[in-house]
Amino acid sequence: MTAPDVTGTPPEETRTPSGKTGKRPRLHPAWIVAAVAFLALVGAAGFRAAPGVLMVPLQEEFGWSTTVLSLAVSINLVLFGLTAPFAAALMERFGIRKVTSLALCLIGLGSALTVFVNQSWQILLTWGLLIGLGTGSMALVFAATIANTWFAKSRGLVIGILTAGSAAGQLVFLPFIAALAQNPGWRGASLLIAAGALAVVPLVLRWLRNSPADVGVLPYGAEEAAAAEPGAKDEPGTKAADAGTTATTPGKTAPVVASPGSGDSANAAIRALQVLKRASKVRTFWALAAGFAICGATTNGLIGTHFIPSAHDHGMPETTAAGLLAVVGIFDIVGTIASGWLTDRFNPKVLLAVYYQFRGIGLLVLPLLLGSSVEPSMIIFVVVYGLDWVATVPPTAAICRSVFGADGSVVFGWVFAAHQLGAAVAALLAGFIRDATGHYNYAWLGAAAMCTVAAVISATIRKDAAKKEPVAVA
Repeated sequence: MTAPDVTGTPPEETRTPSGKTGKRPRLHPAWIVAAVAFLALVGAAGFRAAPGVLMVPLQEEFGWSTTVLSLAVSINLVLFGLTAPFAAALMERFGIRKVTSLALCLIGLGSALTVFVNQSWQILLTWGLLIGLGTGSMALVFAATIANTWFAKSRGLVIGILTAGSAAGQLVFLPFIAALAQNPGWRGASLLIAAGALAVVPLVLRWLRNSPADVGVLPYGAEEAAAAEPGAKDEPGTKAADAGTTATTPGKTAPVVASPGSGDSANAAIRALQVLKRASKVRTFWALAAGFAICGATTNGLIGTHFIPSAHDHGMPETTAAGLLAVVGIFDIVGTIASGWLTDRFNPKVLLAVYYQFRGIGLLVLPLLLGSSVEPSMIIFVVVYGLDWVATVPPTAAICRSVFGADGSVVFGWVFAAHQLGAAVAALLAGFIRDATGHYNYAWLGAAAMCTVAAVISATIRKDAAKKEPVAVA
């Protein structure tokens, strides 16, 4: 089987998944797929920056309360989270390319329709339902799926890079959203988000392949596993098994996991629920879910949604506060990629404990830092918080893969669902606290305490885990 030469350089000889000798380009197609996936995550991340920037303009125009707008964000975050595990299974059933394209279209449609709203229930429909389903299908589980499907080595680094795509989306869109919200208005900002999501669709349709088998190559770094003699026995969860080969144990053949988009998978919803049933019997799953719920509460739920309104309460201009969040996005890219590199080399549960505790310290001092102007102490906060923003993703995904083997991507989808449920609860409660007390101080302090709990939970994670045999999907 011959893979297309994506670089124009002379191809090198390699072995295909069928065991035959073929040709491959010097640049492995996995990196092309990773680059397009990064751009897709950038396009899908546009809305992540929007609620905090658009909340004040919507309140001024329609008189809606912070609680109402927080409810729209909460619906979005709930759907964002609950869609994720099913999206992972849908990618296995229908292919990564189809699911990703549809998700980007939903985000674009929901954001574009926002310009026509004039009733509070309509913002629940656009911000909540449409964009929630779209962003949920483009959740961080997408990064884990790409890494696990296309890469047999350097997975932590790849997940870190792809996760940074979400931060890059905020970095790219946030300053423009804030400027457009001021002039000509929030409707222009909504159209910018729609355009950003839709612009990536042609690239996805052209370059985002479902699996290495589609272009006749092995996952990046899987040459040694494929070179083994036919019939070699690999424990489920090893590189050979993770690369999509048939894993066997002595006296028993493990079920084969079909490649994404092959059409041989069971119903996506049934697969996702089967994986949840298996994972729910493992203590590690609940520890990861609890920690990630707190992670979501302290990022998307609080800082992502309420930092700009809170800074506005202290007299800081919205564009200035948006600029600070953009700085968070810049350092999030650095922190997440570094976290992926560290995850390939150090114990991931120790990394999680450190990340959560540092985040808690930052939230503890945040009420003292907010003011009408930007002081050096605030710059330090946004830098540290940026480095820590989603640095938790690579070690969490690594533990899911280590513990649950071939089910790791779908399990990570359920863990990410807990992340978004935590974010939804925090977004709504923070809005309620603001309306009831006139400030966010109790929200910040409560979040700091929760981070300490997450650090303790993470430090006690046991990797004894589950049987790594995948759920039967054929």
